[in-house]
Amino acid sequence: MSQARLMDGTALARRIVEETGKRAADLTERTGATPCLATVLVGEDPASVTYVRMKQNRCRKAGIASRHVELPAATTTEELVGTLKALSADPAVHGILLQHPMGGHIDERAAFEAIAPEKDVDGVTFASFASMSFGLPGFVSCTPGGIMRLLDEYGVDPSGKRAVVVGRSAILGKPAGMLLLARDATVTYCHSRTADLSAAVREADIVVAAVGRARLIKGQDIKPGAVVLDAGYNEGNVGDVDFDSAAERASLITPVPGGVGPMTIATLLEQTVDAAARQLGV
Repeated sequence: MSQARLMDGTALARRIVEETGKRAADLTERTGATPCLATVLVGEDPASVTYVRMKQNRCRKAGIASRHVELPAATTTEELVGTLKALSADPAVHGILLQHPMGGHIDERAAFEAIAPEKDVDGVTFASFASMSFGLPGFVSCTPGGIMRLLDEYGVDPSGKRAVVVGRSAILGKPAGMLLLARDATVTYCHSRTADLSAAVREADIVVAAVGRARLIKGQDIKPGAVVLDAGYNEGNVGDVDFDSAAERASLITPVPGGVGPMTIATLLEQTVDAAARQLGV
């Protein structure tokens, strides 16, 4: 039985970060300003602390300044909104990333909406979602944006294809479907209440797994020759797709780790430099 070709997100992300670094250096040379990403973390969730540190390291490699704001776990929505509004008003900050989760007592949507749309390089605001949905200029949600770049890199044209997105979160599932729809795919959203998920997945030419349940999607449900993008990351370094069995039927598949994950950070850095260029008028 043939084995699917791996979609190497690590290699593509490395190229994007290198190119982003050249653009950042050019921007700094022309304007005297260094592109700056502000990361905001509420509390000390271990995974979030690790992610933020990783993003700061990647920023350094790409010649992007990073400003980190740590807030105590007890921070209120009002306090967080005030911090984000202050960063939005600071001309030295070009992009803002609010790391989640941020505690059940915080109104996440109110916090996201405190980020100025022109600095929303993580693509989490209403304005960014509308831009994605209407095909207008703006910032895409980073993981869905990274998925689209992987499709392009491996010559997958979504036009006319059936795409099934498993998951409906506001920053992953929903925007992934919108970006695929904008590229003329026929999109089906599935989720925890979907009756007969297997039947829906079996119809898919493109599967985007973004539900956060380890190995939920089995190889037997993958249409032969389908393209599988696994945006899940669960305990034990496993995705939402049962990789071994799916790889026996898919034509292309992302590994976990090393597939969609690196593309998320690369897209974030690229959009930070895009934001800086727009704000600096170059």
